[in-house]
Amino acid sequence: MKIHSFCKIALIGLGLGLIAGQAQAISRYDPTRMSCEAVQARVAREGAVILRYGSPHNPSLPLYDRYVRDSRFCPAGQVRARATVPSADMRACTVYKCKQPEFDRRNRFWRFGRD
Repeated sequence: MKIHSFCKIALIGLGLGLIAGQAQAISRYDPTRMSCEAVQARVAREGAVILRYGSPHNPSLPLYDRYVRDSRFCPAGQVRARATVPSADMRACTVYKCKQPEFDRRNRFWRFGRD
């Protein structure tokens, strides 16, 4: 009886470990070493990537964020919003990241990211 319980616990733990491992599997790239077209192609192919690059004001300060192909790769309640990152051939390569929609109190409507 004890062996059977141990096997159940081991299988559950293994399953949870596999799920957690897949959730952590996201590629990281330096967009300044790639063309804008290559950056956009990586995001499109992988669905979500981390792009890390030096700050334009202080190159020793790393900036990074998670960029996505579409809203399916965003957490619940977030939307895809336009963003830019530097690339090897452009100062502002257009990509998309997840963002919480903002409520405009003055006009009383939700503002979503521009797609």
